[in-house]
Amino acid sequence: MDLGLKDRVYVVTGATRGLGNAAARELVADGAKVVLTGRDKERVDAAAAELGPNALGLAVDNAEPDAAARLIAAARDAFGGFDGILVSVGGPPAGFVADNTDEQWQAAFESVFLGAVRLARAAAAELDAGGVIGFVLSGSVHEPIPGLTISNGLRPGLAGFAKSLADELGPRGIRVVGLLPSRIDTDRVRELDGLSADPEATRAANEARIPLRRYGAPEEFGRAAAFLLSPAASYLTGIMLPVDGGMRHGF
Repeated sequence: MDLGLKDRVYVVTGATRGLGNAAARELVADGAKVVLTGRDKERVDAAAAELGPNALGLAVDNAEPDAAARLIAAARDAFGGFDGILVSVGGPPAGFVADNTDEQWQAAFESVFLGAVRLARAAAAELDAGGVIGFVLSGSVHEPIPGLTISNGLRPGLAGFAKSLADELGPRGIRVVGLLPSRIDTDRVRELDGLSADPEATRAANEARIPLRRYGAPEEFGRAAAFLLSPAASYLTGIMLPVDGGMRHGF
């Protein structure tokens, strides 16, 4: 199936590793051009070089007020256009209610929530009909994940923002979509499993709860993201797509 991605231009944040990187890889593989970001310049440069001439890397923190303007300008300057953005942010610190400090909450709000809102607002002002804004969220949008209190607090609110934005931008032909990953086999998920007393037992227990009985591969998430961002998904907006192997049992 041709997704219609050839020569379309996207910004993908948090793309030096994990889910953002997986999405950027699939977009480039299907012919798109990508501006990818991360906080560490060396990692950003390495990730862009690995993806080839259709990728440009910029060291940018989503929490920076001017991040959105810089990224959109870079997309236009480097590739001559701007067709969409996928906002992916590294997960906030793990911890229960009593563990996380005010400083951790504030930093996570600036990056995970307010940074994403700024990026989306800027993209909405620049996109034409056919453009798309995507958010990498979490299965915690529907069900809190033990030990991830900050994420549980911020992700559902961002999903609500995305749904509101979809309603507002729909008349202009701009789509807004979200992806809700669960146990995807990334460094982040392995780190979280490693916080338990017995990581192997934790993984086995998690796999037993997944109907497909395994963690997802990053490229499987990347393909789902590439489809939602593509013209092939032109009548899908306001949706939150679980990418979880069937772990969510509600409709």
